[in-house]
Amino acid sequence: MSGGVDSAVAAARMLDAGHEVVGVHLALSRSAKTLREGARGCCTIEDAGDARRVADRLGIPFYVWDMAGAFQRDVIDDFVAEYEAGRTPNPCLRCNEKIKFAALLDKALALGFDAVATGHYAQVVEGTAGRELHRAVDEGKDQSYVLGVLDADQLARSFFPLGDTTKPQIREEAAARGFAVAKKPDSHDICFIADGNTRGWLTERLGERPGEIVDEVSGEVVGAHQGSYGFTVGQRRGLGLERSSLDGSPRFVTGVDARDNRVFIGTSDLLGVRHVVGQSARWCGPAPSGEVRVGAQLRAHGEEIPATARVEACDGGEGQGGESRLVVDLDEPVRGVAPGQSVVLYDGTRVVGSATIATTAR
Repeated sequence: MSGGVDSAVAAARMLDAGHEVVGVHLALSRSAKTLREGARGCCTIEDAGDARRVADRLGIPFYVWDMAGAFQRDVIDDFVAEYEAGRTPNPCLRCNEKIKFAALLDKALALGFDAVATGHYAQVVEGTAGRELHRAVDEGKDQSYVLGVLDADQLARSFFPLGDTTKPQIREEAAARGFAVAKKPDSHDICFIADGNTRGWLTERLGERPGEIVDEVSGEVVGAHQGSYGFTVGQRRGLGLERSSLDGSPRFVTGVDARDNRVFIGTSDLLGVRHVVGQSARWCGPAPSGEVRVGAQLRAHGEEIPATARVEACDGGEGQGGESRLVVDLDEPVRGVAPGQSVVLYDGTRVVGSATIATTAR
């Protein structure tokens, strides 16, 4: 129970369904702030209090579980390391994979509970081969993308009671139940960067590392930066360049070379990606066999693109180990796809699985 409206209604619905429900708020910060800043951030002392008041109204036990250490190690430290290596991670997927449906679920099972229920907008459907993860009915709120890291065993012990309802309906239900959080703003952006300034937050931790901004086509040095970790493929704003000196056309980040601390820029025609290779694949059910037609989504609120996917054995190259890799060929180019992001595969509304993008090609 995050202290928001979604997890409040999720708890109420699980109780209505006849389950024995215990509310748990995760303390993910070693020095939690007292108040939220509007819709930014989460896991504040105020949020814990909101969750407790909902639990009291429902008449269920409520606990705060300290997972700050695991969150620091598996989410925040991973986030910093990925940006430092020139990649663009999605911390929400990592949190679901390592915290909510791993550390939290493991602790719950050890204490004798059967499952974890959350306020995510997704649906679990009983299929012929077991439980399946599907998109929510509210397309605008669908969160199946950030749940694409769950495997079959985790799905078997997960409930998403809100997947068949739209967000306005959830707020109406919360108000009808008398929850004070009915109109509370949704949290967004990265929860541990409350002011939304990712580059500034990373600079505090990694320090300034001056380097060159290079035109990808000409090879000319056209500017300077204070750390390649502050850039991601597809980025247009914050380049610090005078457009007039670059023929007046807008420029975008086309690549980040962390080893040489260089940022490459180019025109929009250089951004389209048609080929993606992913590693560390996770499957929500059986892994696909052979070449399959799928829908591929490459960012949390991105469009689903028709694609062909296949699983291949790795050649043992750098960073690959001996594991397999997922190869995805997109029917149409997608702009701004960066290594470190995740590709999530769909068969209709069903989530097939996901992988972390290692390389891309145009």
